Amino acid sequence: MKSLVVYYSRTNITKKLAETIAQKTGGDIEQLISKVNYNGKIGYARAGKHAISQKIIDIEKTEFNPEDYDVVYVGAPVWAGKCATPAISYLKQNEGKFKNLKFFMTAGSSGFESSLKQMEKFSKKPLKTLTLTTKQVKKDDFNIDSFIE
Repeated sequence: MKSLVVYYSRTNITKKLAETIAQKTGGDIEQLISKVNYNGKIGYARAGKHAISQKIIDIEKTEFNPEDYDVVYVGAPVWAGKCATPAISYLKQNEGKFKNLKFFMTAGSSGFESSLKQMEKFSKKPLKTLTLTTKQVKKDDFNIDSFIE
């Protein structure tokens, strides 16, 4: 089964999880690059505002076409109880191009349920979901075998 792991990560927590998934699946991996600056304190505030308003933003052109894959893993952090805006923008931009989806989310502590529902709203129901706290990812305190099977 050919797989693609697509993720957005502002602080490299989601990136670490995405790299683990790509390594275990042998799939291609692609980082989403926002054309909006979310760095620093001002960027952090902007990120929360955009997430709450569910703003669709511009992202850099992606290399891989999701139509070429049996399953696409889409990952993002939770921002202000919502999915990070670049991931939502990617799902919207590629609407109807996914055969199968799996979502993975990282967060400080909460907001998973509302973020996953939001992702589904902009795409379709995923085959599986995975939610991990920042602490779990930092400490490698997780097992993703059932998520990737």
